[in-house]
Amino acid sequence: MSVSRKIGDRLAAPQNAGRETSLYRVFVRDLTLTCRIGVHAHEHKAPQRVRINVDMWVHKSPAQINDDITEVVSYEDIVSGIERLVGKDHIKLVETAADRIALLCLEDRRVAKVRVRVEKLDVYSNAAGVGVEIERSRSFAAPLGTLPFPPPSDG
Repeated sequence: MSVSRKIGDRLAAPQNAGRETSLYRVFVRDLTLTCRIGVHAHEHKAPQRVRINVDMWVHKSPAQINDDITEVVSYEDIVSGIERLVGKDHIKLVETAADRIALLCLEDRRVAKVRVRVEKLDVYSNAAGVGVEIERSRSFAAPLGTLPFPPPSDG
């Protein structure tokens, strides 16, 4: 099987769609990045540190994993995707950043649910961080492999 075929399989609905499945969790802990974020004028002048945590509940394939990266949700892909997202344009709200990260995770159709926490680290000297935590999941009414809401446009 070609690599492009295997990568394409990540976007397909799991073979056991509609049947009881088991889940496993993929996570990214305390990813600290610098990004341009905030609504205040001073926040437009300089980037800020943010800490990002992601938990994804992933449908496990009914087949045994054969020690092949294309058979699992790759945290490497998630981290590089988050780096691109927060490094792209100025983001006004941490809620927007969290939602975009959740959508990124849900692009892989094996992901059933995602929890994203985004914290700004340098807002208050007497707080380790401030921010939001959101959860997104596929609708039970929607077939596995479809997003519960439209993806953001690039334009």
